[in-house]
Amino acid sequence: MDTTIIDKTISNLSAYIEKEDFKGWDPYDYLHSWIPFRWFGKMAQAIAVQAGKLMPVNLRPLMGIPKENNPKGLSLMLQSYCDLYEYSHEGKYLEIAQKLFHRIMSMKNDSEYLCWGYPFIWANPQHVHPAFTPSIVVEAFVGFGLYRYYELTQDEDAKAAIIKMSDFVHECLTWTETKEGCSISYTKEESSYCYNATILGAALLARIYSLTKENNLKSEVGQLTSFVLAHQKEDGHWEYSMNPNTGKEYSQIDFHQGFIVSALADVDKYCYEGSHKEIGNAIRKGLEYYRRIQFTDSGVSLWRIPKEYPVEIHNQSQGIITFSTLSQYDSHYLEFANTIAEWTINNMRSKRGFFYYRKYKWYTIKIPYMRWSQAWMLLALVTLRKEMS
Repeated sequence: MDTTIIDKTISNLSAYIEKEDFKGWDPYDYLHSWIPFRWFGKMAQAIAVQAGKLMPVNLRPLMGIPKENNPKGLSLMLQSYCDLYEYSHEGKYLEIAQKLFHRIMSMKNDSEYLCWGYPFIWANPQHVHPAFTPSIVVEAFVGFGLYRYYELTQDEDAKAAIIKMSDFVHECLTWTETKEGCSISYTKEESSYCYNATILGAALLARIYSLTKENNLKSEVGQLTSFVLAHQKEDGHWEYSMNPNTGKEYSQIDFHQGFIVSALADVDKYCYEGSHKEIGNAIRKGLEYYRRIQFTDSGVSLWRIPKEYPVEIHNQSQGIITFSTLSQYDSHYLEFANTIAEWTINNMRSKRGFFYYRKYKWYTIKIPYMRWSQAWMLLALVTLRKEMS
């Protein structure tokens, strides 16, 4: 696909995002309705969240669910606008990046720690998390955005914020030592060993290490990474999590594979300057599985192995990001990232510039989710375009 098509798509998508003032609905925001789902208990709230993800018609305006800023989505956009400015040198992109940085900082959790969470109540069968409950996943992606902003601007406030984030990781999350290394909890309340959460935490600490050069941070990153490497399967994939009491793993193979592989590459870059052979071998195996098993040759990701449908925009965007940035492991990966982007643009994009959520065999959910769809696709396309330059 020609770069002019990518440029036009980025321009239209960023125009849509800016018109919406970076705010939008989220697949998980159903509990922000005026409907009192909490009256019916934890399971009812978890079911409501799942129903919100599956509903093909957007009932959110009728349910009183507002469009909101999401710190994770804003951070993905912050990375995108920093990259847009770096390769285009257009001042408007730097101005937007500065605006996003300050908006993210204004949304930090009201606590003694510098931390962030989703701006809505989210629930699963085990837990109901209040709005803005901090999690390592939101924290990590906010950290990635702030770090990219610091790289570009050398803003000392951004640097100080990134370093301070380590307090949340160390003091608010549960660290569990195992024979393979260490795992960190998803939130304060979670107990399972979640592989992508652990390695995202490692990638955040690796960035902090690159700023402070504190040896204890490097050691901790090594322990977290060793735990994740130990649980990679022979064919290259990871399951989603493991119950620490039973040792039973929960299988969910989707875009989280891309998260893990990309985060491992970050750890190698920021802690080991690309010299860690075991990490490199794990990345190579993970990429081979990701390309061979999770994607078709036409650039379509399976939803969750082995299920083909729905085609999920998050799977598509993460594939573009991972294969774009890790093409040093196989020269064909950048070309394949372009293939994924071309299919996604042709099949999951509205004429209004935004991207659809899910494409089923017989219908498409076209709700324009801001964090889940637009922020991720903006970062994906900007990343691809940057790597093609």
